[in-house]
Amino acid sequence: MERVRNSVKSVRLKLFLTLCIVITTIILLLVLINNVVLEKFYLYNKTKVMKHTYMKINEYCNQKEDYERLDNELRTIAIKNNADIIIKSNDNIIMLETESYRQNYEKEIEFFDEISKKGERVQRLYKEENVIIDLIKEKNTNVNYIVVTAKLDNDLELNMATPTADLQESARISNNVLIAIGGAVIVISGIISSFVSRKFTAPILELNAIAQKMSNLDFSQKYQINDTEDEINNLGKSINTMSDKLEKTIQQLTVNNNELEKDIERKSKIDEMRKQFISDVSHELKTPIALIQGYAEGLVENVNADDESREFYANVILDEVNKMDRLVKQLLELMKLEYGKREFNNENFNIVELINEVIRKSNVMLEENEVKVDFNCDKVIMAYADSFYVEQILTNYITNAIKYSKEVNGEKKIQLNVLLDSLKNKIRVTVFNTGDNIDETELQRIWGRFYKIDSSRNRDKGGTGIGLAFVKAIMNNYKNEYGAINKPNGIEFFFELDISK
Repeated sequence: MERVRNSVKSVRLKLFLTLCIVITTIILLLVLINNVVLEKFYLYNKTKVMKHTYMKINEYCNQKEDYERLDNELRTIAIKNNADIIIKSNDNIIMLETESYRQNYEKEIEFFDEISKKGERVQRLYKEENVIIDLIKEKNTNVNYIVVTAKLDNDLELNMATPTADLQESARISNNVLIAIGGAVIVISGIISSFVSRKFTAPILELNAIAQKMSNLDFSQKYQINDTEDEINNLGKSINTMSDKLEKTIQQLTVNNNELEKDIERKSKIDEMRKQFISDVSHELKTPIALIQGYAEGLVENVNADDESREFYANVILDEVNKMDRLVKQLLELMKLEYGKREFNNENFNIVELINEVIRKSNVMLEENEVKVDFNCDKVIMAYADSFYVEQILTNYITNAIKYSKEVNGEKKIQLNVLLDSLKNKIRVTVFNTGDNIDETELQRIWGRFYKIDSSRNRDKGGTGIGLAFVKAIMNNYKNEYGAINKPNGIEFFFELDISK
């Protein structure tokens, strides 16, 4: 903002200096014209007057025979033109003259002789058949005279002389007046320009502030258009139009950029998912492929020729193939969950009813492992989620609880609970099984793909090792909490769901 004020001051100073330069230039031109042209103009005008005077005297002399009256007319002309006039005959007899203070005619004739004959001719101003007008400098006084020597129509000779004004003094006085006027005009112009410049700099300040905000991508401020159709008002309209277009363009660029970033992120996720899938499949299929290869070679080489052995080999191969198929399908599903490629069919459902259904489906496994389930809830508790994936979570938790439950106080036990948290507006489902605790350092690592606390556990127990990774992926999609907590005599797994909307 300080820079803007300085620039405004600079504009005012430039305006003031420009006015000063213009006025000074005009004054100097006037002084130059005054010094160069004034004398020429004065002489031209005086010559014109003297010619006119000659013509008038010639006219009077032709019309009037009364010399007294003619003398009065000459004196009037002489006074108006500040001139000495004598009319004489060819033998130098003065017929009329206008300077009575000269004592006699001889003095008058000497005066004109001193000027016309002894004086120094400076310039010939005019000449025709009967009239000569010269600019003559008298030697004694150094005074310039315009001298007219003419022949009248009545054969008398006219001599007329008028001193020129002191042109240098007149020019000096005129120049001083011009300089004084110029100084006054500069002062007045400075005051006026200060007020005028404020009128111009105020909208410039506003436009500059708008431009500064636009440079910071702030298009909220607009120039206030007034009724005057001047350049600044038109500039304000143009800036407002540019601001609107820039704002729309930047908004569109932002939208396009966000879409591009999402596209890049999606492509990056797909590429990462592909690499992870290949890595997981290649890692997890090594063992079943090796088993299939070994048993297949045994069949080819007819290691055991009896039908029972060949059927056993074939069943092992089929079982491993089924495991591989199930693993690949689960990995694909997990990838879609982890990278947001799976759409959920969310709905309101009774979580208590779903838990009972999963327990019912697990009855065979429960009986085989002699595990007792404790779940006593007859309430209707409605949750909002995709019931298919919630069933997957429950199945994984209960299946793991069955596999890893151990006897405590003479029995293997699984206990399920459904808790309502009204403050968080969540439902928490817990699955506890008796057995060994998990080391605290392992509690976060068990949610990774194929992580095995015991390296032999998954194959021995028949699992794929990605059940808890499924739970993690589903819960991350819902942004709900999940985890495992060590309890006395066992461990508890939990997950949360949104209460029905």
